Amino acid sequence: MPGTILLVEDEEDIATLVRTYLERDGFQVVWASRGVEGLLALEQHEVRLAILDLQLPDADGLDLCRAIRQQSRLPIVILTARDEEIDRITGLELGADDYIAKPFSPRELVARVRAVLRRAEPDAAADEIVLGDVAVDRGGRAVTVNGNPVELTGMEFDLLAYLIDHTGLVLSRERLLDRVWGLAFPGGTRTVDVHVAQLRRKLGRPELIRTIRGSGYKAVAS
Repeated sequence: MPGTILLVEDEEDIATLVRTYLERDGFQVVWASRGVEGLLALEQHEVRLAILDLQLPDADGLDLCRAIRQQSRLPIVILTARDEEIDRITGLELGADDYIAKPFSPRELVARVRAVLRRAEPDAAADEIVLGDVAVDRGGRAVTVNGNPVELTGMEFDLLAYLIDHTGLVLSRERLLDRVWGLAFPGGTRTVDVHVAQLRRKLGRPELIRTIRGSGYKAVAS
């Protein structure tokens, strides 16, 4: 599990706290206090995950998240004092894998980082599951629709796999939040709605994930 984490955070006290706990857990941490330094660090280091603050001196963290996502599938955790719903939703729509509001527990942060990395790791027992013409390769963490590759974030991949694993069953938002995200998430059940909407758009098969009013979602074979 240990690897290099990119931390983009302009507050030195917070950066020191995060670095201390991550390094205590075996990770190496590259710290950047500005967005441009963060992007440069990605070119210079083999980074496994990025932790981004939204309020940076030279950039908006959401713009930085967008820039990273446009060039890679690097797992991204947003860490910020901006805990408004619109910021959480925007961050998730841009491809962030998790969102942690300040003030935060450094131990929970480390647990979330590990959870995101586990989701991003290939499954040793590779197998394929399908729903209609959507094929999910667990080992390669790849998705195709009618044979054409589709790029998903780590969280979108895990949500799709869980839905397909339970095809035909109605899954509540609370259950999906618990089983896929694994920890209480600040965005609440709205987070699930955002990710389902993203899946429908990216797959181009909205009929495969049906909304069950008042209950949740159900994957259905076409």
